[in-house]
Amino acid sequence: MLDGIGVPRWPAYGAAVWALLFAAVSFYWALGGTALLDTIGEAVTGPALSGDPAVVAAVWLSALLKLAGVPGALALAQRWGTLFPRWLVLLAGWGVTALLCLYGGASLVQQVLMVAGVVDVSAAFRPVLLWHLFLWTPVWLAGGVLYGIATFFFARATRVADAAPR
Repeated sequence: MLDGIGVPRWPAYGAAVWALLFAAVSFYWALGGTALLDTIGEAVTGPALSGDPAVVAAVWLSALLKLAGVPGALALAQRWGTLFPRWLVLLAGWGVTALLCLYGGASLVQQVLMVAGVVDVSAAFRPVLLWHLFLWTPVWLAGGVLYGIATFFFARATRVADAAPR
């Protein structure tokens, strides 16, 4: 269905690379890596560095969920993605898009308001506010945009393919 109809695949491949890189950072942290950990915030880094089992488990779960985004993204561009019911692929694609964009968008608004002095910043979050505003929040939004564009193209391509005369 997706072959030969001119569907741009770069958004899905971009989303897959995004998910893989984002998962790699979490796997690195789960395995004890510390680079960029100080950009997250003391509420997470303190317990993580002390080996708090709940935090370590949450980081592993986060890494696995992000890694699951790789085949999810590829299903939006590869022929094998059409082996699944169209509604299921679209539900997953739009669902991931919504979650990433809502989280990133809400974070962006909150962080801009913090920088502007409209919303108070906790002492624990103040040192990492700009890291979130200029690194982590755009990362979440970039994933949402890539998934959204990929899902749009999948929806359009499979609708056209389903409607084509047989």
